[in-house]
Amino acid sequence: MKLVTKLAPAALAVSMTLGVASAAEITVVSWGGAYTKSQVEAYHKPWAAATGNTVVSEDYNGGLSEVKAQVEAGNVKWDLVDVELSDAVRGCDEGLLETLDINEMPAGDDGTAAADDFLPGTYTDCAIGTIVWSTIYAYDSSKVEGTPSSIADFFDTEKFPGKRGIRKNPKANMEMALMADGVPADEVYSVLATAEGVERALAKMDSIKDQVVWWEAGAQPPQLLADGEVVMTTAYNGRIFNAVASEDKPFEIVWDGQVWDLDLWVMPKGAPNKEAAMDFVKFSTDTKRLAAQASWISYGPVRKSSSSLVGSFHDKPDLKMDVHMPTAPSNMKNALQNDFEFWADNQDQLNEQFNAWLAK
Repeated sequence: MKLVTKLAPAALAVSMTLGVASAAEITVVSWGGAYTKSQVEAYHKPWAAATGNTVVSEDYNGGLSEVKAQVEAGNVKWDLVDVELSDAVRGCDEGLLETLDINEMPAGDDGTAAADDFLPGTYTDCAIGTIVWSTIYAYDSSKVEGTPSSIADFFDTEKFPGKRGIRKNPKANMEMALMADGVPADEVYSVLATAEGVERALAKMDSIKDQVVWWEAGAQPPQLLADGEVVMTTAYNGRIFNAVASEDKPFEIVWDGQVWDLDLWVMPKGAPNKEAAMDFVKFSTDTKRLAAQASWISYGPVRKSSSSLVGSFHDKPDLKMDVHMPTAPSNMKNALQNDFEFWADNQDQLNEQFNAWLAK
């Protein structure tokens, strides 16, 4: 899918101020749906208006395979890609990404240097963070009797009958399965690092395998709920929030056992429009732009200076966004941060084991 953001050029002086001497077209790749819409509204349109440049927006389903293929073929077509932290680290280690220096990013609106304004761990040598998001599970309150409240309830098809939606990927699923099986959040990765832990996670998922509808793209879980194909599904929290806030769906998020993560901009090695793409990174990760995105979707900005600017949902002044963020204190009582080092080291092996389990 492609979405082209084109707005009339602003004054050349504005373009020169932002470091782009003439109009350019960059290709920015992200996850689609409500998330990409939040980026288009908060980043793409304002940047295009300020510079006269064009943003071609494309969707993908994550991972590094397409980036790797373009880089290795010497035919890079993407300028920026929105990735999870484990992929940012792995891509940098494998030489697939350009360097992105945090010291080149703008200071916060309060004057704080970028390196101090960004939350710890939200940037790397090759990536600049934008949001904190979470994998949660949600249910349709019109179709479920009772009130699911724990991650264990997702795996309890006797207490809460009905189909489950799960992403067709081991990441987050393995962690949630172990927490549902009684592993404390702070012990999940030490357990998952063992062969016995992997088998334990797969066995837990096996207990509901015949009730699972698999999804791959982030837009699918709310649609699966809306269509009645499942009564519960794992999902990205912002997708469920959007379905509730924008479409008045009767969906409820269960935050217990959430696996939270970061998304970051990376630039494939040999990006065709490096200068303009770097300008876009600087623009889209400033204080105001990150706060603006949070008015479109319930993902938390990674700059400290943005927090006080997060207000209401863009078209519902009475809908305050702060309590819907993954990092709200009430939502973090039993939360697990995705261990990017673990997944950077183990993604390939666990993909193989997960796919072998799927095929049984």
